[in-house]
Amino acid sequence: MISKTENRVILSRRNFLTYSGIAIGGISISSFLPKAFGSEIISKTTNVLPAVDTIATPSLENPVRLNFNENALGMSPNAQKAAISAVNKANRYAKAEIPLLSQSLAKHHNLSPEYILLTAGSSEGIRSSIAAWSGENTQFVIPELTYGDGEQFANIFNLPITKIPSLKDWAFDIDSFRAAVDQYPGRSIVYLVNPNNPTSTIAPTAQIIEWIRSKPKDTIFIVDEAYAEFVNDPNFQSVDTLIEQGYDNIVLLKTFSKIHAMAGLRVGYVLASPNNIKNISQFVAGEKLNYCGVCAALASMEDADFLAYSKQTTDTSRQIMEQVLDELGFYYLPSQTNFIFHQIGTDLAQYQQLLQDKHIFVGRAFPPADRWNRISLGTPGEMLYTANVLRQLRSQNLI
Repeated sequence: MISKTENRVILSRRNFLTYSGIAIGGISISSFLPKAFGSEIISKTTNVLPAVDTIATPSLENPVRLNFNENALGMSPNAQKAAISAVNKANRYAKAEIPLLSQSLAKHHNLSPEYILLTAGSSEGIRSSIAAWSGENTQFVIPELTYGDGEQFANIFNLPITKIPSLKDWAFDIDSFRAAVDQYPGRSIVYLVNPNNPTSTIAPTAQIIEWIRSKPKDTIFIVDEAYAEFVNDPNFQSVDTLIEQGYDNIVLLKTFSKIHAMAGLRVGYVLASPNNIKNISQFVAGEKLNYCGVCAALASMEDADFLAYSKQTTDTSRQIMEQVLDELGFYYLPSQTNFIFHQIGTDLAQYQQLLQDKHIFVGRAFPPADRWNRISLGTPGEMLYTANVLRQLRSQNLI
């Protein structure tokens, strides 16, 4: 695997175990790792690992990017090789590979390929799904704090937007969602991101599933599970089970941008009943996807060991960040993703600038959540660097 920056090294399996004891500020990465980490869950298909414990030495040219929920670990080495090999064939359309990816995804969800529609990332899935059900007297129902693409596309299609106020800690108020749908005289599109962005929390899954099963009149549910693979809470349940059971009022959106670390290659998919897939497919570009992205996605789907390794690295980074937030007394929401939503004791712009001065980029404003910040999880080495910066800023009474 080619190193991403000059301060990252390529680690062999043995080197990973050796370097995992490196300490920064009195904390060693090995103290956060489970005993089996770096052995059984490492991909069996390669001896080359991304550098997860290299001490971060960011600079103006190579900052620590914790602002876009990207997977700092990077793609599976097998996926990278597949993408590089595909360049030689990129003058052609991926006519043979696209059906293979659809078959792989269908198998993953215990369905047939007719339930799968490939899209250019999840954004195309959001746009096309909203387009498929837009029309006169259609409202778009969302929580007041969530991922913005849904609202953006609803505005493009001139849909009235109904925002449901949140409960404590920005939790979804499902009862108020239901009331808004029941009282509306026309069609409702309910858009739910679960786990939610920017809060990183999971919605009340049992309530949502019960509501979908009740099949409210003229209502389609679009559920975005971009971060589901990071979830540790056993109460979470994907809505793909409902689609498998035959419910046709649910559309599930997925992406390869997060756990698969393919944000720049733009591969995603829609999971829904065959009739719904036919409806949505009218509004996509005929599955003309990035050839390199399709090949990388195929390879990544087959590298389950590396995906487990990627998740464990994220879990380790989360532990590092939670420890420093606890230490400094910052309140944060329980994270089920590759980012953390935490309160800050200062103005957001000031907080962003203080960290940017140390070459750390963190998340933007998410109104109405004033004095909150979303910080993405980098590699463990990057999070140790960030933790020490936060300690330094506290020692200077700046945060």
